[in-house]
Amino acid sequence: MHRIHISLKGNIRRSEIKIAAGIRRDLGQLIKESFSPRRVLLLSNERVFGLYGPEVTSSLTRQNLQIFEFLMPEGERHKSFRVLEQAVQFLANNGFERNDLVVALGGGVVGDLAGFAAAIYLRGIPFIQMPTTLLAQIDSSVGGKTAINLPVGKNMVGSFYQPPLVLIDTETLSSLPKRELVAGFCEMVKQSIVANKSLFNSTVKMLRQVGKDSAKIQTPEFESVIADQCGFKARIVTNDEREATDRVDSKSRRILNFGHTTAHALEAITNYRVFRHGEAVGYGMLVAAELSKNIGLLPESELESVREAVRLCGNLPKADDLDLDQILRSLQHDKKSVAGQINWVLLERIGSPKIVPGREISAKLLRLSLRTGLQSVGRQKDKSHS
Repeated sequence: MHRIHISLKGNIRRSEIKIAAGIRRDLGQLIKESFSPRRVLLLSNERVFGLYGPEVTSSLTRQNLQIFEFLMPEGERHKSFRVLEQAVQFLANNGFERNDLVVALGGGVVGDLAGFAAAIYLRGIPFIQMPTTLLAQIDSSVGGKTAINLPVGKNMVGSFYQPPLVLIDTETLSSLPKRELVAGFCEMVKQSIVANKSLFNSTVKMLRQVGKDSAKIQTPEFESVIADQCGFKARIVTNDEREATDRVDSKSRRILNFGHTTAHALEAITNYRVFRHGEAVGYGMLVAAELSKNIGLLPESELESVREAVRLCGNLPKADDLDLDQILRSLQHDKKSVAGQINWVLLERIGSPKIVPGREISAKLLRLSLRTGLQSVGRQKDKSHS
């Protein structure tokens, strides 16, 4: 088992990440070791709960815990005030108290909404992240960001609320559809690009191996890459939990937004119905890399390394037919804006991100970078993207 710790504010608050195959079957015991709830809410969706709910429930039953289930609709568009209200009302109707517990069993949508519900109910009750997608395992479950969407943009309403425990069961990766794996691979590439050359190289090497043999996703080597990815993000979060807006250094949490400025715009203008989040991040990385090259930061050879890494992730949905003017308008609603200015996370080289104010980027270069980046990935017809 891999263990990673996030310590915040002088160890007053701690978050532990445990990574192991089959760890979902030990949930009840792990809860008893660290918490003292009477009631446990399993917040999930129907598909994920159908796969893993019985085993998780059985684990909780063995510890004599009272179990409740809340199954939200599947899809990013359901990260909404309406579903959040339903979840919080469910907690209240069933008498949940401050020592009780919320368990998020699912991908990033489930984790974001469950975490936000736990954060605001009774001003905060404990919750555990049990991410079942690759993207959630290496990114959204780590670091305490919780949120819902607004029509104008993604994750516009939320809070920083650390889960005391994150349980990553690598066995759940075997049940993922191909598109979910592609989305997770893109997020792995994103983190490795802003981390360091070593993590980037090990991630690319693993993607090459998985491309030749999909069974490699169930190996100890792949589990180690997940642990390295989580370890990198944990170090960033420990150093900058709340993403301070006045920080522009390479250890700022803001560097994790590489590729996300364009990605969130792509998701918003397509009403969250065309792209998985990681797929949109794949295009966002290509746009950011093109922009980095076009303003003279990134050498062509490094740009090609980014392109190749994204290609290794797999096919992405078509994006070069989207309206550039609509994308540009959506960018203005980016939640990372400061004083009305977008702050782009760009690259000087792989492992060396740089935060660049939007005022330093001309509209012409931005438009060119968008046009090029959105058509940089060769695509083949793939039924998993239909």
